[in-house]
Amino acid sequence: MSLVMIRNIEIKGLIFDLDGVIADTAHLHYKAWCKIGEQWGFNLSLAQNEELKGVSRKDSIIKIANWAGKSFTEEELDAFALEKNENYLSYCQTLGTKDILPGVYDFIHASMKRGLKLAVGSASKNAKFILKKLGILDLFSIIVDGNMVQNSKPDPEVFLKGAEILALEPKSCIVFEDSQAGIQAAINAGMFSVGVGQEDLESCNFKIENFEGMSPKKLITQLSN
Repeated sequence: MSLVMIRNIEIKGLIFDLDGVIADTAHLHYKAWCKIGEQWGFNLSLAQNEELKGVSRKDSIIKIANWAGKSFTEEELDAFALEKNENYLSYCQTLGTKDILPGVYDFIHASMKRGLKLAVGSASKNAKFILKKLGILDLFSIIVDGNMVQNSKPDPEVFLKGAEILALEPKSCIVFEDSQAGIQAAINAGMFSVGVGQEDLESCNFKIENFEGMSPKKLITQLSN
């Protein structure tokens, strides 16, 4: 049994971003990026870090280098990106079920009972590692991560690939995102979009602070309004 119809469209799949939607790992990314910036005498601001949400590691290191006024070769940028990832993974060793954001676990299980197909669509190349640390890797039918796509959000590739693997039409999917780039990617994919978090996200179909108290039925009611 799927969810009820939204505007005469039957919803069959849910695609979740990872960082900031399922778990709060953004602060760990920020810590790892700051460590790189410090080597350049550059202090990465929280506002700048927000612009890195949903952006690939390679594109992020290019952005930070530009902000810092630094010029590096392709090989140097790759080395810095690798160093950042190693730092990030070391910070992630302490992750566990305690780090799943409020309401996410219950919402996922309620959605599974509805017969919905669940996927993760993330720019992170570490998505499977993170989900395994959180203890919820097996709850998703497919994980589409940075290892499987060429283009960063707002390009819709990550979400379209998720729908393709799930054998679903894009219009029958709902995307959960915490970044403007991610919301735009969902729109570009022709999917419903739900903004998650405290950021002022534009053009999403619905906005929630977190999943606490949210059920599939309640979500559909909101999206149908």
